[in-house]
Amino acid sequence: MKEEENKQYYSDKNGNSPFRGLGGLLRENIKRLVPYSSARDEYQGEASVFLDANENAFGSPLEQSYNRYPDPLQIEVKKSLSAIKGVPIRNIFLGNGSDEAIDILYRSFCNPGVDNVILVPPTYGMYQVSANINDVAIRNVPLTPDFQLNLEGIAEAIDKHTKMIFVCSPNNPTGNSINRADVETLLANFEGLVVVDEAYINFSRQRSFIQELTEYGNLVVLQTLSKAWGLAGLRVGMAFASEEIIEVMNKVKPPYNVNEASQQLALQALANIEQVNAWIKETLIQRDKLVLGLKDFEFVEDIYPSDANFILVKTTDPKGIYNFLVQQGIIVRDRSKVELCAGCLRVTVGTPAENEILLNTLQDYK
Repeated sequence: MKEEENKQYYSDKNGNSPFRGLGGLLRENIKRLVPYSSARDEYQGEASVFLDANENAFGSPLEQSYNRYPDPLQIEVKKSLSAIKGVPIRNIFLGNGSDEAIDILYRSFCNPGVDNVILVPPTYGMYQVSANINDVAIRNVPLTPDFQLNLEGIAEAIDKHTKMIFVCSPNNPTGNSINRADVETLLANFEGLVVVDEAYINFSRQRSFIQELTEYGNLVVLQTLSKAWGLAGLRVGMAFASEEIIEVMNKVKPPYNVNEASQQLALQALANIEQVNAWIKETLIQRDKLVLGLKDFEFVEDIYPSDANFILVKTTDPKGIYNFLVQQGIIVRDRSKVELCAGCLRVTVGTPAENEILLNTLQDYK
């Protein structure tokens, strides 16, 4: 769309934000949706006898019983997160990984076959997968060669059916943080939702956008317990947004989307923030050492700056190096076919021993 024709969707003549609340964004069927009312929604107090949810009253064939349905709103976990993040419970959504939050945003705000979203490749692949599942058109505006937003290209791609813009920062697979001022430009000048995915924010020098929730009503911030918190196997993702957006997401989600075991283990983990902070510090130290070690190899052409727990390495022979490492039992990620990532391997920062094994093994690569 030509830029002069597009300005009505990007900002008004006075430069004020065109975002006017969720009324024009929300799907009509979601506005009318009456959510499923579970037994634990209807009664949330304490009792000695629960005969309301058709559960197995005898327990579970496990050491710990999981015969009762979990809290559908995960209030205790949200209390712990609220204290850590400085965000009220009413502004927190918990899902079965961040992927569930992404899917719910599509299902809540994008009309299949009508609306579109803007993605900025190279970026996290689930934005595209969820769009395809929900029959939502994708408008790709690639990052610049230095992996930053192309604001002019985004402005030209927006039309009246553009509902969301996804920005991953620190970005996956490039590892860099997106310029904060550029994200703020989107938030201030786009009438739809700006979804900032901060899965790797714990490793970044940038501060989280959750501090801006009160300033931008169209901001959704995604985070996860999978990375720095080491709970990838539990599948606990977070979304932070206005109370209005969180209410919509809670209405659309399945009633018991985060299981009891994940809630209990997440609570235990959230009580050990000192351990997590120590791991983050060690990860950053090991990341720097890994970068220095990889620079010595002739087949390494470039190592891009990273604010994450991985590095993107440009090589002369990505497929050959990948296959060589596989033969030695070492698995990295071949990203050489991803847009703007030709020749690149993505290498996660491991333990000191794992990083040493990688570097020593690469010395034998011919």
